[in-house]
Amino acid sequence: MVQVDQLPKFLARSGGGKRRRRTMNSSVSELSSSASPVSRLPRPPSRPPPKARTLTLTLARSSPAREASPEPAGLVLNPRSSCALRCCPCGRRLGLLGTTVAALLPVPPSKASGPGPSDTEDMVERFHPSRPDWYEELYAKALELGTRSYEAEVAAYKATLFSQLTGESKKILELGVGTGPNFKYYASAADINVIGVDPNKKMEKYAQAAAVAAGLPLSNFSFMRGVGEVLPVGDDTMDAVIGTLVLCSTKDIDMALREVKRVLKPGGLYLFIEHVAARDGSLLRFVQSILDPLQQFVSDGCHLTRETGKLISETGFSSVDLNTAFLSSAAVLGPHVYGTARK
Repeated sequence: MVQVDQLPKFLARSGGGKRRRRTMNSSVSELSSSASPVSRLPRPPSRPPPKARTLTLTLARSSPAREASPEPAGLVLNPRSSCALRCCPCGRRLGLLGTTVAALLPVPPSKASGPGPSDTEDMVERFHPSRPDWYEELYAKALELGTRSYEAEVAAYKATLFSQLTGESKKILELGVGTGPNFKYYASAADINVIGVDPNKKMEKYAQAAAVAAGLPLSNFSFMRGVGEVLPVGDDTMDAVIGTLVLCSTKDIDMALREVKRVLKPGGLYLFIEHVAARDGSLLRFVQSILDPLQQFVSDGCHLTRETGKLISETGFSSVDLNTAFLSSAAVLGPHVYGTARK
C-alpha cells in the first residue's frame, strides 16, 4: 500500500505528466488537510522494556489473590518486589530468597517461638496427638481395671525398686503416671512433691484418687499433660524420675531418655520398669513381631519389640543397674527390664 506522503514520489516515477502531477498534488493537499485531525491524535504509550513487561504481567495475575492476605504489621514492602518473590512459580526461588527476606525483615514473634504453655502443648500434639475424649476415657478406665493381675505380680519388683528412694528425694517426676499405680510404694513419704506427666488428660482423676489413697495430699501433686520427649520442667530440677511401662509407647525413645537425664539433678535417680522384646530367634520374639502393629493400634502406640534396656544403658548415665524378669501374667509382654540409672 502507498502511504499518503509518498504519493508525489510514486506519481513522479509513474511518468503521468505535468497536468497529472498538478491534479494529484492538489489531491494530496486536500488529503493532507483532511487527514490533519488524525495526525493530532495522541501517540500510543511506548511499550515497557521486556523485563518490566514480564513483571507487570506477573503482578496482574497475582494481585487479586494477594489482596486477601496483607503483610504482617510492621512490614513495609514494595508490592512489586515482594510479589515477585512469593508468586514466582519456581519453588526454589521462594525457598531461597523468601528465607533470606524473612531473615532480614522484622517479623512479629509467633506465640510458639519460646517457652510457655502454648509451646508445650504444640510439642505434645506433635508427639502424641489428642485422641477423642471417649477413647481416652475408655483407655484410662481399661487401664484402671484391666491391670490388676499384672500389678499383683509386679508388686515385689516395685517394692524393691522404690525402696531405693531416700528421704532426700523430695521432688519426683513420674513419667507416664497413668492411673497412679506406683504411688502406694513411695508417695507417703513426708514433704514429697510429685509431678505426674501423661499425654492422656483423662488419667488425671484416677491419678488424683490414687494419690489421696496413698497419703499424698493433692496440694503436693500436680498432673500435667505432657510427653517424655519434652518434659515440662527445667534442667537439673528433679531428685528422681520414675517411669514404668511408658517407654514402650514413647514415639522417640532416645529423645525421652535424654529428657530424663536433663531434668535430673546431678546424682539424681531414674527408676524404671519396662516390658521389652524377647530374645532374638525365640518363638515369642516371632509372635511379638507379628502382633506389634496391632498392639500399637489398640494400645495407644505401645511397641512389643523395643530393646529398651540397651537404650537406657547407652544414654550416658554415670551408672546403670539393669535387671531382667519375666511376668507370666503379661503374656506377650512378659519379658521385662527393671532397675535404676544415676545421672
